[in-house]
Amino acid sequence: MPTDRPGDQPGGKPGDESGAESADELAELRARLTAVEVQEARLAEQLATRPAQRPPRRRVRSFLAALLIVLACVLTPLGALALWARSEISDTDRYLATMAPLAKDPRIKAAITDRVTAEIMTKLPLESLLDGLAPDDKPKLGALLGGIGHALDSGLGGFVHTQVERIVDSDAFGTLWTDVNRDAHAAVRKLVTGQGGGAVEVRDDTVLLDLAPVIARVKSALIEQGLPLASRIPEIHTSYALVRSDALPEVRTALRVLDLAGLWVPVLAGACALGGVLLATRRRRAVVAAALGMAGGALLLGIGLSVFRAVYLDGLPADVDQAAAQAVYDTLVRYLRSAVRVVVTLGLLVALGAWVIGGGRWARTVRGGWRAGLGAVRRVAGRAGLRLGPVGRFVHRWKAPLGWLAVALAALAFVLWSHPTVLVTLCLALGLVAVLAVLELLDEPGRDRAGAAA
Repeated sequence: MPTDRPGDQPGGKPGDESGAESADELAELRARLTAVEVQEARLAEQLATRPAQRPPRRRVRSFLAALLIVLACVLTPLGALALWARSEISDTDRYLATMAPLAKDPRIKAAITDRVTAEIMTKLPLESLLDGLAPDDKPKLGALLGGIGHALDSGLGGFVHTQVERIVDSDAFGTLWTDVNRDAHAAVRKLVTGQGGGAVEVRDDTVLLDLAPVIARVKSALIEQGLPLASRIPEIHTSYALVRSDALPEVRTALRVLDLAGLWVPVLAGACALGGVLLATRRRRAVVAAALGMAGGALLLGIGLSVFRAVYLDGLPADVDQAAAQAVYDTLVRYLRSAVRVVVTLGLLVALGAWVIGGGRWARTVRGGWRAGLGAVRRVAGRAGLRLGPVGRFVHRWKAPLGWLAVALAALAFVLWSHPTVLVTLCLALGLVAVLAVLELLDEPGRDRAGAAA
């Protein structure tokens, strides 16, 4: 017969002790679990409040990074101005390339034609027509000329104006204009340093261009067209107002400072931007902020050029040809405006690139679409028989360094380009995208890992 053990009895003592021990262990486990949950809650609260309680060193780094980026944004328009001033002052070929379009500008040609015609008519010796006559005939012809003097002046003035206009409209005027401006390159030097000469004179608030070579050419043309009287025209040094402003002394000082600064201002702007990015705790965001800020600084410079243009033209005297003044101003600053457009374009491209490599949802979507599209092309090529072999394994292993090398080469090409334009900037950007696409197409994920496993 089976024998009942004492511990199996419902009311036995050993069973009661075992149940009490289990209850105590369960209570102890619950207490430990509660303590762990409390600690986890406290730790989560500390982690949530940690960004607001940054260590002092991290706050200092963030402040210095922001300060350097702001300095880069401020120095960007000053750097563009410094490069423009230095190139226009020290580079004669650059200055000639700046002024060359004015030779074909109808506003400049009309102003020069009127100015040269008026100067020649004041110096044309009509009274010398009587020098070859007999003394008895001079009074009669003098009276006749006095009666038709106005008509004679009008007809002769029309003839001279036609000859001047013909020269100004000819291809020879382009060469003549280049020669005049080659001598006139001293205008910028004299404006900045007070030294120079040749075809330029700075008088009070005006930069004057000497048109003596143009008048000499017109004088020879008049003689060839059957007006020997023009041979008695003396040498004329007439002036054409190239720039006129009451603020010329202040502009001269500013250009002098920018000329002395030269390349150092844009180099300093780039160094400040780089330093700000390296000091920042979130470098990708710092790159985006620096790129957009520098683009914004250049954009403000472009707006300032437009505002100053209106102020400058409104402040000109009434006797100044407004159309010609507009042409001169727009021509002088056209390379500066081109530099503004380049900096804005470059800043937007850099900011876009920094955003794409970020961790945002839209950035990941863009990168996923890029990889998926190029991966599909690679798979289609593989089904068509394309085998990359060692090339694919090499690119898969070194794709990131190769990509950064392409970025560095594109940046170096932009820096070494003498005068980059918006088209050059976009072409370099498209070339970089094409190189990155080729690297993605040549990449064979998993091949390198599979080879290593084998």
